[in-house]
Amino acid sequence: MMNKAFAVTLDPATSLQNHTGSWRTLRPVNVFKLPPCNNQCPAGENIQQWLYYAAEGDYEHAWRILTEENPMPACMGRVCYHTCEGKCNRGFLDESVGINSVERFLGDYALEHNLSFKRPARETGKKVLIVGAGPAGLSAAYHLRRFGHTVHIVEMGKEAGGMMRYGIPVYRLPRNILDAEIKRITDMGVTIECGRKVEDIEAEKKNGKYDAVILGLGASISTNVDIPQGDTTSILNALSVLGQIETTGDIQIARRVAVYGGGNTAVDVARSLRRIGAEPIIVYRRNRDKMPANEEEMDAAIEEGIQVKWLSTIASASKDKLKIEKMELDENGKPKPTGQYEELPADAVVLAIGQNVDKSVLSKLSNLEMDKDSVVINQETMMTSIEGVFAAGDCASTDRTVTRAIGMGKNAARGVNAYLNGKTYKKPEKHEIAKFEDMHPWYYTDAPKMVREELEAARRSNTFDEVQIGLTEENAVFEARRCLSCGNCMECDNCYGVCPDSAVIKLGPGKGYEFNYDYCKGCGVCAQECPCGHIKMVPEQI
Repeated sequence: MMNKAFAVTLDPATSLQNHTGSWRTLRPVNVFKLPPCNNQCPAGENIQQWLYYAAEGDYEHAWRILTEENPMPACMGRVCYHTCEGKCNRGFLDESVGINSVERFLGDYALEHNLSFKRPARETGKKVLIVGAGPAGLSAAYHLRRFGHTVHIVEMGKEAGGMMRYGIPVYRLPRNILDAEIKRITDMGVTIECGRKVEDIEAEKKNGKYDAVILGLGASISTNVDIPQGDTTSILNALSVLGQIETTGDIQIARRVAVYGGGNTAVDVARSLRRIGAEPIIVYRRNRDKMPANEEEMDAAIEEGIQVKWLSTIASASKDKLKIEKMELDENGKPKPTGQYEELPADAVVLAIGQNVDKSVLSKLSNLEMDKDSVVINQETMMTSIEGVFAAGDCASTDRTVTRAIGMGKNAARGVNAYLNGKTYKKPEKHEIAKFEDMHPWYYTDAPKMVREELEAARRSNTFDEVQIGLTEENAVFEARRCLSCGNCMECDNCYGVCPDSAVIKLGPGKGYEFNYDYCKGCGVCAQECPCGHIKMVPEQI
């Protein structure tokens, strides 16, 4: 037994006074990287963050973060081509996260639970006119209203929505969903005047005493091509066909119809005609690999029995048939004629080879700079060559998608807000993009991607019911939890658990961690064990 005379009692504070951090040559720091999905999103959504809250089951918080950038998630969850998923780092591990599926779930959750946007806390007294109530105009109106500005939209269509209403079929975007998300924006105080075309923008601005104008014109005019035809051949344009089906639910058209084009509009027209009893066939100059239409939409069209005449162009049309010239691709992938012809039975042709903006209104704006069919804008401020006139959407971009238009509308609103405050808007700098090789994926388990169910192909031929079905709550949460949280802390406690010096301090839920550099020896274990690549070891200044 030890003699008590030789027992030594250490001061409990002794070890705390030994600042082992002085041994360090490298120190860990928290870095915040930009997830590749966020970087890719045309609407600029903070995808990684709203997925985090969706995974936690806090759906309203997730929806509110999502709608900081995009006010129409239920629509986007249906019509966005989700290019973000093509950049998802999870794709290197197994399959990309179904971001679009979770976005739709959150959008539908908000509608089911009557979630609304908050009205502005104060009114600025500034008035903004928006021409066009399509995705760009609606997005701009929402963001301007959040700033407290008075917003009035003038729309030439009978109802708001633009090409979302008159260009996208109801089996992809049910109108009750579109109407509900538009109403949420008007409930903020945005006014929409439908059924009137603005003929003179400068006069409208002056007479209405508007402080700024945003041009949100969509590509509402179909491109035409000269096809030699007989007197009885019916040649229609795609947007007219889609618009009439939207308005009346039907259209008087021949049974055998050739749809000329290879874009998303061509596919939409063919699938819509199929549903009203026609037998459409798509005629396209290139092959499937070169087809600009979304791959999923094209797959769905083929499932529904729609045929495609690849490497073909229409040379002429007569009473009940078309003269088709076969094409071939050159070394650059461009189609060239072969001089070989064949006949294709068809009683009508629908042209779906592109859309343009109605420039009749734009031509009356003095000193408006144009580049072919697009309005030239400052990419930072979204202002045109005319002071106080901004532009967004199809009229200012060749990337004519709904998601792109929503992002441009948001940016135009921010540009206008800065302008109305006597400033010039400048986009914030982006963080470094989080790369898969910067992460430590062994912490993530394989998890199959949740696939949305679809209406059986056999049932689609005579109904405009929605084809794609949303995820259940259980599946949506599972899908959100597949997110790797690229480059940003998800509070997994790995760094806290592995630190040999207890130098990692937990700050509380949602606040992450910090390092106690008095005791951190710079061993780097925390950085090696961080799944997300959120911790970086940097040299000390010695």
